[in-house]
Amino acid sequence: MALTLKRLLVGKAKKTAQAIHERLSKKTGLAVFASDALSSTAYASEEILLVLAAAYAAGQANAFNYVVPITMVIAIVLGIVAISYRQTIFAYPSRGGAYIVAKENLGTTPGLVAAAALLVDYVLTVSVSISAGVAAITSAAQGTSLSWIDNHKVFLCLILIAFIAVAHLRGVRESGALFAGPTYSFLISFLFMVGYGIVHYFFHPVTAQASPEHLKIAEGYGLQPISLFLLLGAFSNGCVALTGTEAISNGIPAFKQPESKNAATTLTWMAILLATMFVGTSVMAYLYKVQPHENETVISQFARIIFTGPMGWFYYVIQATTALILVLAANTSFADFPRLASLLARDRFVPRQFATRGDKLVFSNGIIILAIFAGVLVVSFGGDTSRLIPLYAVGVFLSFTLSQLGMVRHWLKAGRAGKKLKSEEATDSSAKLANSIILQEAAHWKKSIVVNGLGALATAVVLVVLVITKFIHGAWIVVVLIPLLVALFRAIHRHYVDVATQLTTEGFQKLRPITHEVIVPISGIHRGVLKALEYAKAIAPGHVTALYINLDEEATQKLRTKWSEWTEGVELIVIASPYRSLVGPLVRYVDRRISLSPDKMVTIVLPEFIPSKWWHHLLHNQTSLLLKGALLFKPNVVVTSVPYHLKH
Repeated sequence: MALTLKRLLVGKAKKTAQAIHERLSKKTGLAVFASDALSSTAYASEEILLVLAAAYAAGQANAFNYVVPITMVIAIVLGIVAISYRQTIFAYPSRGGAYIVAKENLGTTPGLVAAAALLVDYVLTVSVSISAGVAAITSAAQGTSLSWIDNHKVFLCLILIAFIAVAHLRGVRESGALFAGPTYSFLISFLFMVGYGIVHYFFHPVTAQASPEHLKIAEGYGLQPISLFLLLGAFSNGCVALTGTEAISNGIPAFKQPESKNAATTLTWMAILLATMFVGTSVMAYLYKVQPHENETVISQFARIIFTGPMGWFYYVIQATTALILVLAANTSFADFPRLASLLARDRFVPRQFATRGDKLVFSNGIIILAIFAGVLVVSFGGDTSRLIPLYAVGVFLSFTLSQLGMVRHWLKAGRAGKKLKSEEATDSSAKLANSIILQEAAHWKKSIVVNGLGALATAVVLVVLVITKFIHGAWIVVVLIPLLVALFRAIHRHYVDVATQLTTEGFQKLRPITHEVIVPISGIHRGVLKALEYAKAIAPGHVTALYINLDEEATQKLRTKWSEWTEGVELIVIASPYRSLVGPLVRYVDRRISLSPDKMVTIVLPEFIPSKWWHHLLHNQTSLLLKGALLFKPNVVVTSVPYHLKH
């Protein structure tokens, strides 16, 4: 039944050899890896306005005018980051994520910090994107018969998270095809809205400031005048627009060949589209003088103003495509979180199960864990985007900074390697090829180091601003969580290293004979017990002991009478148990036997009868399970079961 359900949700398993055919084109890659960054245009401008609302509510009517200048500064930072990551993609064509770059160039600890920051941010991306998508749906429902869904945001969020997770469990190419349509529908409709809205404004200018009944202010901000700190807070809130920029460099192997060129082209288009849509949204918010509202998004507000009369139907197109892209923006995290977890598992910093591909050639365990963590966050914060935003972006800008610093170190090493090779001459053809690649990279090291150095400086400044402005509003959770995750990674790594050390064959003796004893715990004489005794005699002739716990003297006497009739060559040991315990006396007996011969191997053979129907198990004691749990961790003890299958 479980297998049937799995096949229904996930589909038929694929062979490992099919992995190469699961690659993405640039068009599909944009939908898979850029949906997170592109979708942030639906709420990034609003997050700036939410902070500026604190000054507007305090009486400064011009507070919202700062939204466009702040957006332009963020767009410049976006350009710097995008150009920097283009270099990373070509320098690390196999995979250019912050973890790999920082680990190889700055050391293991910076690499783990970058990985922890990204993992946290991927979980937050799912929570924020899904919550914002649900907010778009509930905004469209305002004033209609469906307005009641506003009271069920959390439930809607959980359903959508489950939907995205199942889509990814079905495989990369299938999920990419699923998400391409909504992504491009959003792009076309959103760009049309911005263009149409600007033209509409010149024919129908808005002169009066709107006065919504319920002005919404960013979480943790009180009424205050415009100040540098408030503007920095608005800037840090708006920087959520840059989250997801690194996703393409993390997913280079998912692109069709040539991977680096296709990934870099996709990144460029993503940055251009993101900047255009983000600036356009802020300009629209400024022109139409919309303000953050408790029950309606900023996008919904100016879409209602623009699309009236014969164009009224397009409002619902905007809301539908915005909701879709926001929901599917979680797709980026579901693509990158499992990949990053698999890299950490390969390096033995997280459980190795994360490196295992599932039936559809995806890292299923990472997908499932991400869905669970995101669901917990949504429930904890009530599916409210503005409550989640203070935790957002700190992790991603930390990883940005470490990645760019790593690239600075990479170009320094490339420059030194190039100088060294110029003074040497390779004779081997393979060495000449390797040297030519190094020299080609070293030829541009000065220009490259300036680009990545500027990227590191820009993202470091933004990171400091984020931590300072968001710390007391919830960012402290991320600041504390990242070191804890790094400590956990280290502990897991120590465990795996210790296991490898203890399992190594170095210095170990060759195979040698061992003394072997088999103990068969019995509850009486029946077919299941007799089958287990036969098996025990086959693996250790002459060294089999049957162990019976005496709970009832009359039953024990009947067993002794029947014993010689049904068994031969098996000693029966009866142990009294005045307190009616089964597990305790058996474990103590095994301990005594081991203490007499520490080098002896003891096998416990457990007779088990298996009912034909699953619910029949509820009608029987699970004594065998208790015995397995008690004996499993004892040295020199092997526990095995001999099943006897019952018929209908």
